[in-house]
Amino acid sequence: MHRWSQLFIPTLREAPADAEVASHKLLVRAGYIRQLGAGIYSFLFLGNRTTQKIMGIVRQEMDKIGQEFYLPALNPREIWEASGRWAAMGDNMFRLKDRKGADLCLGMTHEEVMTDIARKELRSYKQLPQIWYQIQTKFRDEPRPKSGLLRVRQFIMKDAYSFDIDAAGLDVSYLKHHDTYCRIFDRCGLKYMVIDAHSGAMGGSQSQEFMVRTPAGEDQIVSCEKCGYAANMEKATSKLAPVEDLKPEGNGQPDVGAPIEVHTPGQKTIEDVARFLGVSPKHMIKTLAMMITEEDAPIGTKTPGTKTPGKSRARAVVLLMRGDHQMNEAKLSTAVAGKETRPMQEDEIRELFHAPAGYLGPLGTDWASDMKDSAKPILLVDKALEGRTNLIGGANKENYHVKNLTPGETFHPTAYVDLRSVTAGEDCPNEDCPSADCGAPLRIDTAVEIGHIFKLGYKYSESMGARVLDRNGKEVAPIMGSYGIGIERILTAAVEQSNDENGFWLPPSIAPFEVVVVSTNPKDEKIRITAEDIARQLEASGYDVLLDDRDERPGVKFKDADLVGIPFRINVGKKVTEDTVEVVRRSTLQREDVKISAITEYFQDLRPAAR
Repeated sequence: MHRWSQLFIPTLREAPADAEVASHKLLVRAGYIRQLGAGIYSFLFLGNRTTQKIMGIVRQEMDKIGQEFYLPALNPREIWEASGRWAAMGDNMFRLKDRKGADLCLGMTHEEVMTDIARKELRSYKQLPQIWYQIQTKFRDEPRPKSGLLRVRQFIMKDAYSFDIDAAGLDVSYLKHHDTYCRIFDRCGLKYMVIDAHSGAMGGSQSQEFMVRTPAGEDQIVSCEKCGYAANMEKATSKLAPVEDLKPEGNGQPDVGAPIEVHTPGQKTIEDVARFLGVSPKHMIKTLAMMITEEDAPIGTKTPGTKTPGKSRARAVVLLMRGDHQMNEAKLSTAVAGKETRPMQEDEIRELFHAPAGYLGPLGTDWASDMKDSAKPILLVDKALEGRTNLIGGANKENYHVKNLTPGETFHPTAYVDLRSVTAGEDCPNEDCPSADCGAPLRIDTAVEIGHIFKLGYKYSESMGARVLDRNGKEVAPIMGSYGIGIERILTAAVEQSNDENGFWLPPSIAPFEVVVVSTNPKDEKIRITAEDIARQLEASGYDVLLDDRDERPGVKFKDADLVGIPFRINVGKKVTEDTVEVVRRSTLQREDVKISAITEYFQDLRPAAR
């Protein structure tokens, strides 16, 4: 039996001064964690019990679809160079040298290690599909550790990897993980959303995030309460309200005017120009001048199978947005195939536009006809401008703008792409809504990511040389998926979802104990013996029980019980003479008198809902 008097549960009445979010404050106060350094935490007794329970649920569900491995956290430089991520990970990766000077790193994720095993061991389609997973410590040199366990430098992650012979096989593996993740998060008692997401540094195509709404989150999610549409801000779209275009001015076709320069002295911002000309920013074009870094094609060497990397060069990419819209960095990254981008410098702007910033526009430049045309600058136009007419933009001339700009007529984009960030209140874009065209207003919330699944494709198997023979005896690269769950983030999300000014409560499935039995007066032999009997009885029935047998005032014990996340409390007091105890449900603070002789049956009746 676990007795509080014999355990180390260092509760605090005050939160640490640097704690900003509820989960950080409460996990420290409840004695779950203690900080060792910036973004580095020790898990104490209660914290460890909870994370072990979470890992147990993850392991039980993952074992139904995959095989558990345990991989090194210390990785040689060579495998990360093989995938191209040694340099790409930059300062986020912890790097070190051994005594011989060899470069090593602490693994942030294990695509490279798993692919290394696959390329050495898998030889035939008959060995596929494979799903391998591990629960392992990961490391990230987070530049600004904060929010307790949400942004840390060392964390526990369940990461899984699938290897299939073709895209149809990957679809099956991906769906297995999607369904498994839903079961895991359901069992952990979380209220979560599954949203379309951006693949980021992992690469690949389809990607979904499992998110929990909370003010402590650093991600933004866009969702529709009517039809269930949900997406990360980096992937979200919306249906824009129609905008009536301006009438053409001057000569031109009936609906499309010829460009006309207008004098706009000293007016540089979208708002200033719109006000000066008496129009809405919705009729304006915002021009963003960027540079992307491209690699020339690799050059073959005399050694078979090796190539010398091509030289890097900067290339202009210009973005056109509606005047009242904001560009989304992740969408830009997708549009330029993940190439590094930066704003143009003043001399680069003048070289391309022959004008100062504030008056830039699309006229007068020979734009690339498609993304493969590497000799010319790229012009990407946001889809919100597609089909619009008689817009106003910069004239590439100081103190002048141009009226009657029409994409596809007065200038020709390299491509139309989705570049804008959605805003709250815009219409839902879901065309598959049961009520036909949804159109309900979208909401935007902050959220915490607890899981992420990716269709990686061939990014790692191709770059690292993993090959198997297909059914026709042809050597092919297996197609891969990657699937992650943040163990501590499940705990953090649960605390963020269920807390009040007195503490928090966890779902019974992941709480360190399901029931705390409080002996209100251990010096009273009847109360003490009854409390111990109840604890033993429940424990024998399979419940995780903590007996608070400390020689403390009842009020102190009640406050501690409310603080530490245990979902049920049994107060054993003077009513034991009436064969009665008080059961308190932490989530609602509902109190109920229960007969001692029926206490086990009482909790067994609750178990289907509680677990």
